[in-house]
Amino acid sequence: MFINIFQRICRFNFGDFEREEFKKFLRMGLIFALIIGVYWTLRPLKDAIFIQLVDKLHLPYAKTVSVICLLPLVMFYTKLLERKSREKMLVILPTFYGIAILCFSALMLIAQIDNSPLPSLLTHVIGYVWYVFVESFGSLVVALFWAFASDTTEPTPAKRGFPLVVALGQTGGIILPYSIGGLPHRLGLATDALSMACLGALTLLIIPTVAYFLKATPKHLLTSFHGKNEKKEETKQEPGFLEGLKLMLKHRYLLGIFAANFIYEVVVTIFDFNFKVAAGAEYSGVALSHYLSLYASSVNIVSLSCLLLGISNVTRYLGVGTALAAMPVIVGLALFGFLTLDSLTFLFILMVGSKAINYALNGPALKQLYIPTTPDVRFKAQAWIETFGSRSSKEAGSLFNMLLSPLQSAFGAVAGRAHYLMLSGAIGFPLLAFWLVTALFLGRTFKRAIDEKKVVC
Repeated sequence: MFINIFQRICRFNFGDFEREEFKKFLRMGLIFALIIGVYWTLRPLKDAIFIQLVDKLHLPYAKTVSVICLLPLVMFYTKLLERKSREKMLVILPTFYGIAILCFSALMLIAQIDNSPLPSLLTHVIGYVWYVFVESFGSLVVALFWAFASDTTEPTPAKRGFPLVVALGQTGGIILPYSIGGLPHRLGLATDALSMACLGALTLLIIPTVAYFLKATPKHLLTSFHGKNEKKEETKQEPGFLEGLKLMLKHRYLLGIFAANFIYEVVVTIFDFNFKVAAGAEYSGVALSHYLSLYASSVNIVSLSCLLLGISNVTRYLGVGTALAAMPVIVGLALFGFLTLDSLTFLFILMVGSKAINYALNGPALKQLYIPTTPDVRFKAQAWIETFGSRSSKEAGSLFNMLLSPLQSAFGAVAGRAHYLMLSGAIGFPLLAFWLVTALFLGRTFKRAIDEKKVVC
């Protein structure tokens, strides 16, 4: 009875499902809700614990270390994926991360307490290892889930089923950060060990949930998973790193897409760092974990609202060109507010809003720009822009954020921050102006290609 009612409700947003197909995506959504819920609870704990064990001004350095460390980790993960099936990897990775989180929770009972017996150097090392560990969870486990989902779903059902899975995942991202991330603060505990112990158990729970999914789902709904087109997939080569880069450098259109994505991520990385610094100045310990967990839940509430309201289709009404040109203007207003308003509440709203803007305008518009391109561009250049491009943009923002600490050392806390903000505006506004020009070029080129039914590159 409940399934029938929920299926009717979902029909408005996601389309018509067969009953067994609908149940399949509900099970898949439960797995994703666990993964996203754990990840979005780990994210605020990552920052809060790092700030407590190391220092808030070291966050850009931690981001740099994580980027460097993730390269060999991803290579090792890729090699492991070549030898093990997706479903076996969904046993191996949750087992590793679940046990590791439980070990970290035991470690935090000592590391997070006042007058910890651990030497300062060791707590710094623990802080950096913890930061890299959480970053790797987001990069590997989430990617593995979508590889598994693609292997168990044919293209047509995926169009209506995957948005439902994402919506259920966002629900996990709302519930778990608030209920688990802020639990030690509400109970008056001194460390985040309880939250981490719960997250370790939930990560291990992914294993029986995947096993239930494979057992309960009818075989004909796991067609791709059971080897359909296996030979074709075996001969298909993965897009090479240099191939995507060469394609991008050859075409102004692709460079424009890269620039639009790059500039947005750089500016938002600056916003994010200052938000975490301001939060770290206002709160500490488990209180900071609780505050950042509220932020994580708020981001997912906005994201889910965007999805359910169909706001990602706003480009259908405004047009891709208008949506692209509106983005640098909106981010420019946000940058002006960032430079003039020194308020943690404003930074909270700014960060949540920046995620909503990305879901509503930037993401869907940039995805549509690949429509009038060749398969080579879509599989090679797009992969390069969305993986390395995204990482490099966040790293560029982190490198800029590293200026804050030396500026405050040289000029004092207040004057040093003033110099940092002045540099943010001096670099940010020209970048946004260049983004606006690029957006107008991309919009015109896209419209001309669609109207004339021609391929851009």
